[in-house]
Amino acid sequence: MRKVLLYYSFGFSFGGGEHLPLSFVEELQKAGPLTVALDFAPNFERAARLLGIPLDPERLRVVQVTPPGYDPKRHRLLDSIYRSRQLKKLAREADVCISAGNVMDFGRPGHHFINMLAFGDDDFTAYAMGRLAPKAAGAGRKGAAKRAAERALRLLLGMRAKRAIIRDRRERVYPNSAFVEGLMKAFYGPFASEVFYPPTLFEPVPAAPSRDPLKVVYIGRIIPEKRIEDIVDAVGKARDATGRDLTLHVAGRLDQTPSYGRRLRETARRNSWLEFPGPLYGEDKSRFLTSGAFAVHAERDEAFGISVAEYLKAGIVPVVPDEGGAREVADDPDLSFGTPDEAARILARLATDDAFREEKRRRCAARAAFFSRDAYFARQRTLLRKITGGPQPPDPERT
Repeated sequence: MRKVLLYYSFGFSFGGGEHLPLSFVEELQKAGPLTVALDFAPNFERAARLLGIPLDPERLRVVQVTPPGYDPKRHRLLDSIYRSRQLKKLAREADVCISAGNVMDFGRPGHHFINMLAFGDDDFTAYAMGRLAPKAAGAGRKGAAKRAAERALRLLLGMRAKRAIIRDRRERVYPNSAFVEGLMKAFYGPFASEVFYPPTLFEPVPAAPSRDPLKVVYIGRIIPEKRIEDIVDAVGKARDATGRDLTLHVAGRLDQTPSYGRRLRETARRNSWLEFPGPLYGEDKSRFLTSGAFAVHAERDEAFGISVAEYLKAGIVPVVPDEGGAREVADDPDLSFGTPDEAARILARLATDDAFREEKRRRCAARAAFFSRDAYFARQRTLLRKITGGPQPPDPERT
């Protein structure tokens, strides 16, 4: 019975990204002893309850690998050193090491699931942002000398750089979209990889309410990176262009970035067609999504786009950026935009062109089948059995 070590960050808030580590936990704990290493352990059980994932205390051990008082906003080198030492210690007791939180140094070859573009290699992040969001790349170049000194210190402390891990052919890397894999290979060159789409565990309730044909929805984190104001702009322009009473309903916590939340509340006071129903889970989330007709997703540099897959499964037609993982999820150039003006034109056509709208609904339904719960778990079972049951990468400490 192989012992598995699974790492994930689990910070102070959580969203769709936590589906992957929790669905891995659900399956791996059935197969044998599982140690889950977390940056912040208290949110783990809460997230499992919200997602309906049972935990088996007989086979599951949860360990926090950051020091007491850990704060992810500090980005302190001492926290990283502490985490690195704890992970390497746990890895010596394991047969298989898996990181569901991007690239981690276990002190031995492991399996690394990429869930974002900013995964700890600042040079890669600057490269990716330079292609997707040049202003963000410029901000990321500040402090280059400090980062170089920090990298040298990490090397002296025996902490491998992310790029060294990725380029090591004994390691296995699993980008969460072909978009991310392409960016990584353009930057790093060849490495051992396999695209693995993350789970979208949401399934609509059987008795869905009647769908509002003019309701546009968004669900997820309400933070500046999600460009909620671009979504508001697109819906407002589609309303003006069509004369239709389109409404926008943005579900999520408004207090994650307080100043941004206050600005959005002020926008809602000026626009009666904009509503914020708050965070929604379980059947409330299902009723919310299945009552909508369309969605607009505006984050351009997103690695995958779990909420876009959820829209598809709820019978919603999503309008998405023409680059990034969300485009790959929707997989329809007719629904992809470059600017809020283009998003507004697509949304206006969906609201007024019956033939176009029905064609897109049929295509979205076919795409949704790929992201169904059953289809995902079939892919997950195949991959985890391959990782834990097949030949493993050699351990340099044992050879």
